[in-house]
Amino acid sequence: MDEALRLHAFASPQPGARLVVLGGVHGDETCGTVAIERVRADLESGRLALRRGELTLVPVANPLARRRQRREGERNLNRSFQPDPRPADYEARITNRLCPVLARHDVLLDLHSFHTDGTPFAMIGPRDNSGPLEPFHRAREEGLLALHLGTDCVVEAWLEVYAARLARRGEAGDARALAFGWGTNEYMRSQGGYAVTLECGQHRDPQAPEVAYRAILASLALLDMAGEPPPPRRPPRLLRLVDVVDREAEGDRLLRDWASFDAVQRGQPIGLRADGQAVAAPCDGVIVFPNPQALPGTEWFYLAVDSDRELRA
Repeated sequence: MDEALRLHAFASPQPGARLVVLGGVHGDETCGTVAIERVRADLESGRLALRRGELTLVPVANPLARRRQRREGERNLNRSFQPDPRPADYEARITNRLCPVLARHDVLLDLHSFHTDGTPFAMIGPRDNSGPLEPFHRAREEGLLALHLGTDCVVEAWLEVYAARLARRGEAGDARALAFGWGTNEYMRSQGGYAVTLECGQHRDPQAPEVAYRAILASLALLDMAGEPPPPRRPPRLLRLVDVVDREAEGDRLLRDWASFDAVQRGQPIGLRADGQAVAAPCDGVIVFPNPQALPGTEWFYLAVDSDRELRA
C-alpha cells in the first residue's frame, strides 16, 4: 500500500504571497521535517500569526523513503519532477500529487541536508533569460529570497551543469534524460513561480533543524506574511557550478573526507577510479556535494567557482 502524503494549509483573509515549504524530499534528510512541524505548532498555538497570504507546509514529501530511512523510496523524488500520466513508481505518483500543489503557489522553499561535513548554503536557478534550457524572469525575487536565508554561500547553475553532463555522455539530445534533471525547483519555475533550495547542513548536524526553522521564518517575513525580517547580514559568497563528476564504479573512491566548499587547485587529485586513474580538478575552485557513497552512474561531486552575478536587496 502506498504511503500517504500529509499537507498543512494556512490561509489569511488578507491577500498576499502563496508560499509552499517542502521537507523530506529525501527520506534521510529530517531537518526540514523538524522545522516545518515546529512552524506548524507555532501557527496552531498562536505564537506565530499569518497576517496575509497562503502557506502550505509539507513535512515529509516522500513518505515511503522516510519510512525506509533512506534517500529514496523507489527512486530520487527530486528528479523527473513533472506530471506523468502513466506513473510507473511511487515517486512518480507522489510527484503527480505535489505538482498541482506547487503550481498553485508563487514561492517554494525546499529544505534539504547533505552527506558530508560542510556549512549550510542556498541554491538558486538561472538568471533572467528566454533560452531553451530554463527560461526565467523572476531571478531578482529568487535571489532576494536566498539573501534572506542567512547562509554564507549561495550556489547557482544546477541545470546548466546537468545539461553539460548529458552532453559529455552523448545524451544531449535526449529529452527524457534532460527531463530527469528536473527537480522541485525547476518545476516551480516552469509554472511561473520561483524557488530556493536550502541545504541546512550535514544530515545529523544538530543545528540543521534550527537553520531550516529560521529560514522558514525569514521567508514569511520577507514575503510580509508573518513575523519581522531578521537584521541584515553580510552578503553571501556567490558560487557558480561549472562541472559535475560521476562515480563510475564501486571501486571509485575519494582521496579524503571532502566537505562542501573545500578549495581545490587545477590538477589537484580529488579521487581515484577503480583502475587507479586519478580524478583531478579541471580548474581552481571548490568542491560541492561530495558524496563518497554515490551509486555508480550518479553524481560523485560538483565543482564551483566564484560567480560574477550580483544579488541585491
